Amino acid sequence: MTLPAKIGSGILALIVVAVIVLAAALAHNSAPAPAQPLPRNAVLMRAIVYRQYGPPDVLTLEEVRKPTPAANELLIKVHAASVNPLDWHYMRGAPYIIRLERGIGAPKFNRIGVDFSGTVEAVGAEVRQFKVGDPIFGTADGALADYVTSTEVGLALKPANISFEQAAAVPVAGLTALQGLRDYAHVARGQKVLINGASGGVGTFAVQIAKAFGAEVTGVCSTRNVDLVRSIGADHVIDYTREDFTRTGSRYDVIFDAVGNRGVRDLERSLTPRGVVVLVGAAPSLEPWLGPLEGLMKVRVLSPFLHHRYVSFFADANKTADLDTLRDLIQSGKVTPVIDRRYPLSEAPAAMRYLEAGHARGKVIIGVN
Repeated sequence: MTLPAKIGSGILALIVVAVIVLAAALAHNSAPAPAQPLPRNAVLMRAIVYRQYGPPDVLTLEEVRKPTPAANELLIKVHAASVNPLDWHYMRGAPYIIRLERGIGAPKFNRIGVDFSGTVEAVGAEVRQFKVGDPIFGTADGALADYVTSTEVGLALKPANISFEQAAAVPVAGLTALQGLRDYAHVARGQKVLINGASGGVGTFAVQIAKAFGAEVTGVCSTRNVDLVRSIGADHVIDYTREDFTRTGSRYDVIFDAVGNRGVRDLERSLTPRGVVVLVGAAPSLEPWLGPLEGLMKVRVLSPFLHHRYVSFFADANKTADLDTLRDLIQSGKVTPVIDRRYPLSEAPAAMRYLEAGHARGKVIIGVN
């Protein structure tokens, strides 16, 4: 073997070893670190905490220190929160690649939850958009707690015509539906739009938003959810246990796929010549390496070779203007959040277990205060 070949082989071997070491590190679950003692005079609150990756049993209700807002932050008393697939991916640390950001071995930030609604209790000196007493909704890290702090980004005034529980259902799911249909699919009046997974958290918003945009909407769901999907405005409902929407002969301008359980070949034959597929979900899977990222990667690789446009994205929860848009749609009566089940904060593990099963109709809510 020549010297350059030996050097090349050595570099390749080092890369392989590095990948194996990184994979082993990412897959390793550390033992939970003990809770740090709190100062004797600390003001306490309840919060859901997890100190190791794993199933819903790793979630515990604990007393933690009540946060104090910085100059650019609000202190919000949480009334309700909702759980999303994002939460259980963080809880399990899967796909493993997210541990590069969340913490290798164990989570660096041991609080969970994103969606919430509540009342502003205090504001920092630099806060301008909100005042004490304002009812608001939006996203904040660690939302499964009595209180959260947040900057003004990603918050909006709560729609006046819905409850705090309904408002907590809106942010991540509503933003995903809105951004997917408006910004990526460019849904227009008169278009034919199919929502795959029309009875889920994102799907129930997608059906209503597509209708608000003037589309002719077809929802795909199971038998038990047909009436629900029809009640929120779908013009047509396909029961996937009885009929395959890719074999009906119907073609759609937009397929909004909140499930990710159909192959590209199936979707291709269901599109109009200029049709677009927006992928926002993946079939329920705990596959630890790729998980829901598998669909996104397939789209990126296959897109240049397909006849139609395929888009996969993650919602931007920091677009406050989009929360305002959702609030306007809700206050006008064009969109109503759908709630499946409600759990108290102490039963957050049960709520997460139910969400993981993949059969939620609309959103799963956590009542806090």
